[in-house]
Amino acid sequence: MPYRTVEELEAGLDRVRDAPLEFGTLELIVSRPDVDEREILEEGHLDLEVGLVGDSWRLRGSSGTPDGSAHPDAQLTVMSSRAAALVAGAVDRWPLAGDQLYVDLCLGQEQLPAGTRLAIGSAVIEITAKPHRGCAKFAARFGTDALRFVNTGPGLALNLRGRNARVVTPGTIRRADPVRVVPG
Repeated sequence: MPYRTVEELEAGLDRVRDAPLEFGTLELIVSRPDVDEREILEEGHLDLEVGLVGDSWRLRGSSGTPDGSAHPDAQLTVMSSRAAALVAGAVDRWPLAGDQLYVDLCLGQEQLPAGTRLAIGSAVIEITAKPHRGCAKFAARFGTDALRFVNTGPGLALNLRGRNARVVTPGTIRRADPVRVVPG
């Protein structure tokens, strides 16, 4: 698939902006059992210690922690399904972005500040303050225009690259589960 141009990406912004604000849907669950491997799940379990069970988050480590261990504020990554569709195209290409949860919900900073909790299935996750930005792998998969688009201007304000989160209540999640902003 050819990369989307800046013009094509900008033309799709209104659809992304129209995402639900408080009640959305879990569109896709993706486990990353190893680097560059993806497994699409119909059902997953979110755990306080390992995040998405079967995902390699904990094993990957982080340059953002003093000891190189996995960053607790990046246990999960959540991407807007509308942003994924805009950048990647067909749903079978969404997992290339590298996120675990794809939701039809607005992920903008103004709408979901750090600390906001989302109920999905029997689990609850919390959006963290740790930024989630596109990288060289994202550019290689979707193009440099897409990378700039998600990391600057409206793409940055709407968090089109996604959000980092952590599990606060373990539980089971299923594709098509409602995603609800927890009041308070």
